[in-house]
Amino acid sequence: MSTTERNINFIEQIIEKDLAANTHQGRVHTRFPPEPNGYLHIGHAKSICLNFGLAEKYNGKCNLRFDDTNPEKEEQEYVEAIKRDVHWLGFEWHGEALYASSYFDTLYQWAVYLIDQELAYVDEQNAEQIRISRGSLTEPGEESPFRSRNKEENLALFEKMRAGEFAEGAAVLRAKIDMSHPNMCMRDPILYRIRKQSHHQTGDKWCIYPGYDFAHGQEDAIEGITHSFCTLEFAVNRPLYDWFIEHLPVPCKPRQYEFAPLNLSYTVTSKRKLKQLVDEGIVDGWDDPRLPTLSGLRRRGVPPHAIRQFCEMIGVTKSEGVVDVSMLEYSIRETLNKEAPRAMAVLNPLKVVITNMPEDQQEMLQAQVHPQDEGMGFRRLPFTREVFIDKADFVEVKPNKKWKRLFLGGEVRLRNGYVIRCNEVLKDEQGNIQQLNCTYDPETLGKDPSDRKVKGVIHWVDAASSCPAEVRLYDRLFSDETPDAHKERPFTHFINDQSLTIIYPARVEANLAKALPEKAYQFEREGYFCLDEKMTQQKGHLVFNRTIALRDSWQKLTTGEK
Repeated sequence: MSTTERNINFIEQIIEKDLAANTHQGRVHTRFPPEPNGYLHIGHAKSICLNFGLAEKYNGKCNLRFDDTNPEKEEQEYVEAIKRDVHWLGFEWHGEALYASSYFDTLYQWAVYLIDQELAYVDEQNAEQIRISRGSLTEPGEESPFRSRNKEENLALFEKMRAGEFAEGAAVLRAKIDMSHPNMCMRDPILYRIRKQSHHQTGDKWCIYPGYDFAHGQEDAIEGITHSFCTLEFAVNRPLYDWFIEHLPVPCKPRQYEFAPLNLSYTVTSKRKLKQLVDEGIVDGWDDPRLPTLSGLRRRGVPPHAIRQFCEMIGVTKSEGVVDVSMLEYSIRETLNKEAPRAMAVLNPLKVVITNMPEDQQEMLQAQVHPQDEGMGFRRLPFTREVFIDKADFVEVKPNKKWKRLFLGGEVRLRNGYVIRCNEVLKDEQGNIQQLNCTYDPETLGKDPSDRKVKGVIHWVDAASSCPAEVRLYDRLFSDETPDAHKERPFTHFINDQSLTIIYPARVEANLAKALPEKAYQFEREGYFCLDEKMTQQKGHLVFNRTIALRDSWQKLTTGEK
């Protein structure tokens, strides 16, 4: 059967063709090479799933390598966060985590090699002069006045750069390629620049650092990478990638291939812009549940396999586009619907007193942990004279025939419990409803008497045993589908001021006092929520984040209209 008939993506076709031709001696060795200058986001998840997934599928290896060539923006915090995220998604890298900085000695020697081959020179123009001299897409660049230096002078100057004898910005090392090349990446790109800053891995050993383009392909070659995958914006860099591989004494010759990045509607994935949101205090750190960072999604209660399923759904193509965020939301809902334990929580509590129940009586009702999976077992629900229902589930006067919840003189079933009838409404001096006095029918547990049918079912919690909790309702952070596509306004202009609603005090069933962090539960008729361990510790009471709201069709199908 051909690869086309088996419906595999273009990258898998490349790999299978290479395997058939024994191009890399039957090896498949990929890498995930993040720069440790921020936290990973949903776009990185696509690359992680691709590189690690291909290694798994073809019995190969995948390296985790940090492209740490810029000490100005990189931190050890980001390194550790990236490791956590890769593990969280369910992947394990080959061997130890690797670093570009581990190859600095080799890269320096290869820079010297290029100088010796008269393919690199030290340029003492400043950054603005270099930028202007590179020309434009329609005009060729101009050669540097330092381009004609002989190799002995360049070698001596480069050694002085390494020794710290130049100030920052006073000199750079450039490749000598072609200042009239139609691809501007090939117009004498910068190989090394001076950065007199301590590095999170190498300390103060270096004061010059290689540029990403010079380091990246050589790292692949050192590690024996067979297939180097990048997003489409790096396609323009591929000729330079190949030029370095061709002109340096590298141990092997990897190939670079490009695929479409993940662009998600109502979302910003630029690390620079995400950092701006963090630095300006618009969000609560890199793990804010409104951010598309993997740590934010984890804190929000999104299961890692829902993200992997989403990445599989969108596939790998060469065509760039915008994926509707509803596809991600669909994957999260479908996953949680199947596996999230059920629980009851009342977000806006209204006290109900069961007047025909003794004050000291307590019953233990039973409810399934999951209605479609008996294997998940049952949970016990205390039931006493006083309970809470949601204020939205009661009106004094029934508004229409479709109203299926409680009203004065009407009946409703408490989920997993009894039928109650509202007999009296108590109000404060301002006319606000404070309490409902109801009676319950002891013969209605789990069934309706034959002489009457009660259609309405509402959720509730026991007043005595339930726990006070803060509930955080998260919505999309941006109100615009493409917040960073407007030249006339900054992306922060489109911040959704309703992206976070805090409710306190809500009440949650007693079983949720032992809720596990990052594990989502379905609050029946409300949505999916998880315990926010960070905020719970800060505030001293339970805090739950809404992972995602219930789908309307699912809500109506399983619980009735609300």
